[in-house]
Amino acid sequence: MDLFKKYGFIALIGTGVFVALIFYSLNVPRNREANVIERGVMTVFAPILKPAERLSRFFEDTWDGYISLVDVHRENIRLRDEIKELNARVVAGNEAQKSNQRLAYLLEMKNMVKAPTLSASVVGEDVTSWFRTLIIDRGSTSGLRDGMAVVAADGVVGQIVKVAPSTSRVLLLTDHASGIAAIIQRSRARGVVKGKEGGLCSLEFTTRDEDVKVGDMVVSSGIGGVFLKGLPIGEVTMVKRGEYGIFQTVTIRPVVNMAHLEEVLIVMRGGYE
Repeated sequence: MDLFKKYGFIALIGTGVFVALIFYSLNVPRNREANVIERGVMTVFAPILKPAERLSRFFEDTWDGYISLVDVHRENIRLRDEIKELNARVVAGNEAQKSNQRLAYLLEMKNMVKAPTLSASVVGEDVTSWFRTLIIDRGSTSGLRDGMAVVAADGVVGQIVKVAPSTSRVLLLTDHASGIAAIIQRSRARGVVKGKEGGLCSLEFTTRDEDVKVGDMVVSSGIGGVFLKGLPIGEVTMVKRGEYGIFQTVTIRPVVNMAHLEEVLIVMRGGYE
């Protein structure tokens, strides 16, 4: 009974509104002009209908705004995906351009070498304190043998020391075990390029009276038959003549950046059976 007293009046009003609206809708098709009852209903409920209309518009605008936000979110996701795809294409394009540039330089070296060559890609490296070698993706099935010379676009890299069917190990000229007969391009002073620490080399067995200066270019001499004559090896960065001894100390910076090598050429001559 208390519940009826509390909500009975509200229920009565709601029922009355519902009945009046039904009655109003049934009378509209038969008579386009509002009768007395319709006018009374409209007059009584006018104060309620206006706020209800505003509330309905509010919810409608809110819903439309939500739908718009959903569409904007979807559009943002689509645009982000397109931007990622475009960025990936730009990166791939830049990589292709750099690769083409490296291969063009390598082709220039190939044309300079007066012997058959075979290109290979660097697939591994070992630059510990004991060994400085690279692994390339060519081996005995491609005709490679131990002792063959390896060059890059800028100059001498080293020589092959171990061959497997599909890969080979290249001893870098910066390794302590490496030795390449060389000459100073300007003065024709002779020596042997040996690897040393710090990715540098030294020109050994060059006598004190030989003309060697900082900035001189060191090239292969061709002696020994492994490396063709005239291939760039490095640039002289230090010359030191002690008070004693018959040789001078010459430090060389290789022209090839061994840490950035990606493609090389193998000179297909010489080597050991």
